[in-house]
Amino acid sequence: MNALAHEFDLAQATMLPTGVAGDNAQAQIAALKARWDTLHDAAHAVAQLAQLAREDMDEASTSLPERAYSAGGPRLDAVEHGISDLALVMQTGLTALLAATSQGKDASSAALTLWLEFHAGRKAIAALLEPAETSALQ
Repeated sequence: MNALAHEFDLAQATMLPTGVAGDNAQAQIAALKARWDTLHDAAHAVAQLAQLAREDMDEASTSLPERAYSAGGPRLDAVEHGISDLALVMQTGLTALLAATSQGKDASSAALTLWLEFHAGRKAIAALLEPAETSALQ
């Protein structure tokens, strides 16, 4: 049984950056990166509960905040909303998993399901940045 007793607060991952000037690209990218990294921290905790090895982020995942900012406009908005939506799923799921493990229950199957949902959500968010022609071919 896993004794993970973290309280992950994904509230910052569900909020759009505040107090960031519209022309300060580095601050906007940093805020989006912080939210994206928080999601991955939660995913690492879920992987641990699912008894999976820690996953390293690939270049496509690591560069997503910069690519989203570069895309700008509706694509950036969609990525921000996707991150917020996925953060809500992860916060709810991880809270439930931690509650179950604190009661001594085996939550590894549920954790694996949440981990798979995280990956599906991350893939969907990344797809928002792909040109329509490329995604239609896959």
